[in-house]
Amino acid sequence: MKLDHGTWVVVADGEKYLLLHNKGDRDFLHLEVIDQENSPNAPARELSTDRPGRQHDAKRDLGGSGNVAAWGTSAMEETDWHRVEEARFAKHVAEKLGQLAAAGRFDRLVVIADPRSLGEFRSACDASLKARIVAEIDKDLTNLPLDKMEASITAYGAD
Repeated sequence: MKLDHGTWVVVADGEKYLLLHNKGDRDFLHLEVIDQENSPNAPARELSTDRPGRQHDAKRDLGGSGNVAAWGTSAMEETDWHRVEEARFAKHVAEKLGQLAAAGRFDRLVVIADPRSLGEFRSACDASLKARIVAEIDKDLTNLPLDKMEASITAYGAD
């Protein structure tokens, strides 16, 4: 993928993001870090203290005979608090970028995130930010060094 000079790139997952700026041109990608942030996503044991809930199943009349049977209890699905925090973080990143877009800080944005974070980010974007997004890449590049990110972005779509 070739990026114009001045294009911003956000590389994110559910716990951190890097905001980058292309100081190069379409032929030579050169990204520099503008901002970065890590989410304080605590361990699961600190996010939830209760066991999953249980619910009593309804009592039913068996065949209209008047005999009522209780069907016991069922476990309820436990809330995945890490996913909740990841969704909040994606919303936070979208809001921050929306503010920067409204202030006229950038014209073009490429969003690179793992598929789940990308979906959360999309749903949190306002119209002004969506209008500036020129490409989305559903990959997790957050743990790569900058030169590997550049190589991955350059290779994207070149197949």
